[in-house]
Amino acid sequence: MTSHKSFKSRVRTRMARTGESYTTARRQLLAKAAVETPAPAAESTAPAAPAGPARSQLDRISAALLRERTGHDWAEWFARLDAWGAAERTHTEIARRLVTAHEVPGWWAQTITVGYEQARGLRAPGQRRGGGFEATGSRTVAVPVTTLFAAFADETLRRRWLPDVAIRVRTATAPKTFRADWAGGPSRIAVGFTPVSGTKARVAVLHEKLTDAAEADRLKAYWRDRLAVLKEFLETSEVAR
Repeated sequence: MTSHKSFKSRVRTRMARTGESYTTARRQLLAKAAVETPAPAAESTAPAAPAGPARSQLDRISAALLRERTGHDWAEWFARLDAWGAAERTHTEIARRLVTAHEVPGWWAQTITVGYEQARGLRAPGQRRGGGFEATGSRTVAVPVTTLFAAFADETLRRRWLPDVAIRVRTATAPKTFRADWAGGPSRIAVGFTPVSGTKARVAVLHEKLTDAAEADRLKAYWRDRLAVLKEFLETSEVAR
């Protein structure tokens, strides 16, 4: 799961800086990724369903898909987490456990963690563990990851598909993450970018600090629409290339 040359290079860089062993440096980087990476929304080739109440992770991601991507289905992960006492742990502790003890990739560790918390009544669909609400959206776009990142980070490009929204950029780390305050606050977005191939990349948006479930449902539909516009813009416009 972590055989990419770029990740191995990051591990060796950390080893040189900290004096840690390869195993320790690798574990620390994976744990950091689990905490920082927004959880992905499920993606389907079927037409988008009408906006409605937020669905749970178990409704959005099948047991078969979870087993294919992580080696275990929902019931198996829940049994492992229950045995570890996850219901008494924080969100960060659960996600870190999945990464460091089970080598689950960061996005999927977040997905399993949210699914577990929903199944055990620790949060409602669309709600954060601490009580606030959030909306998510994701899309795979047939452009390099640097182009997808620029569509958020470059103000001129961003206005082409995300007009009439005041955004104050907090951090932008090319081509991995983009964080910004939304429309004057208090909500904000955290965006993660992942290369799928040299000519295809995936974006995952987490819109957090929302006031209630109704706002979360509205923004989930909003991001589904905006990411569809983004995909069409980047895949058909020469300006964006």
